[in-house]
Amino acid sequence: MRLWRKVSGLLKDQNSVWIASLSRRTALRNPDIEAAVIKATSHDEFSMNMKNVDRVFRWLRLSSTNLKPLIWAISIRTEKTKSWVVAIKVLILMHGLYSTRLPCVQRIGRLTFDLSNFEDGHSRNIEMQGINAFIRAYFMFLDQKSYFLFMEMEEKRSMVKLNKNMVMQNLENEEKENYSMAQDLVLLKKLQTLLDMLLEITPLSDSTIVPLILEAMDCVVTEIFDVYSRIRLGIARVLSRINVIGKVEATLALKIMKKANIQAVELSQYFKFNRDIGVRNAEICPIVDQIPNEEIKELEEIIKGASDTSEKIDETNQDIVIYEKMESETKLKTIITSRWETFDEEHGDDSSAIVKFTSRINPFADYSELTSSTNNIPVKPQELPDLISFT
Repeated sequence: MRLWRKVSGLLKDQNSVWIASLSRRTALRNPDIEAAVIKATSHDEFSMNMKNVDRVFRWLRLSSTNLKPLIWAISIRTEKTKSWVVAIKVLILMHGLYSTRLPCVQRIGRLTFDLSNFEDGHSRNIEMQGINAFIRAYFMFLDQKSYFLFMEMEEKRSMVKLNKNMVMQNLENEEKENYSMAQDLVLLKKLQTLLDMLLEITPLSDSTIVPLILEAMDCVVTEIFDVYSRIRLGIARVLSRINVIGKVEATLALKIMKKANIQAVELSQYFKFNRDIGVRNAEICPIVDQIPNEEIKELEEIIKGASDTSEKIDETNQDIVIYEKMESETKLKTIITSRWETFDEEHGDDSSAIVKFTSRINPFADYSELTSSTNNIPVKPQELPDLISFT
């Protein structure tokens, strides 16, 4: 049976390459790129064809105009397949594309194919359910990552505009510090949600521990290194300013610190599991430790203590709104929210700046500036930089 699947898959790949060679070269189609994608995502269930994976990356580095034909080729390949082998290779290939750090890749936005309900069409046995679940979880993460990278570019434009307004209005350093703290806390909250999503990508049974799954897990583990490193750095940044934050910021910070302690335990278990099943990158485990109780108690004291800030928590939208008391009218309003926002500026007759936040639809409610630390896949074990310790 396995031999028949191997022969059948080989014939399908050869037929797909032949059909691609007959297509006309246009702005949307490139026969050479299509052939490279087909060969990189072949039906060989034991390994990726790294030679053709590198060819795909070279096409993209050669010119950003090759992005559209590449995405088109990947989308068509995914839509036509019912093979778990092709599906997981497509996801590994996409993960590698994001690792190139090319600006054109950040403009992809939502993925143009959908594997959120994937089921292998060649096997209906119960053992295949674990692989199907793995592919769905991996797709959901990559779809979200792609959206994040796109939104990051949009937010950078908005932030440049906002920063210019803050300079023009000559806002006090304390107000700028409050806004920076709000940004850090929101980013930390969303990174933690993204880390939860990564931890969902795991083999669910012994039958799913196959070579291709292990290759995908190498990429996932490296991604976790990057996300967790950013969380640790962000927490260290917040704790370094713990004595100057207000009650509302302290409330959100306390939730983040408690969540970090829970995730530290989950990460330790996750890396141990992956080492046991043979994931190479899990052999190099990052520093995973707990937030000191002293820091948590200090945040609790800030929350209990008096504050000169009028605070209101909008439970309906799960937004934290901070209104700073001024002698006259409100000078600055900061909103800590789990929703995507854009920024507009209004200038009155006086020197005050009103920062308005307009809600945008965010299908994920997460944010990240994630990139894998290598340009090729599968990711090889590597030296990890020393991470900041909380103690």
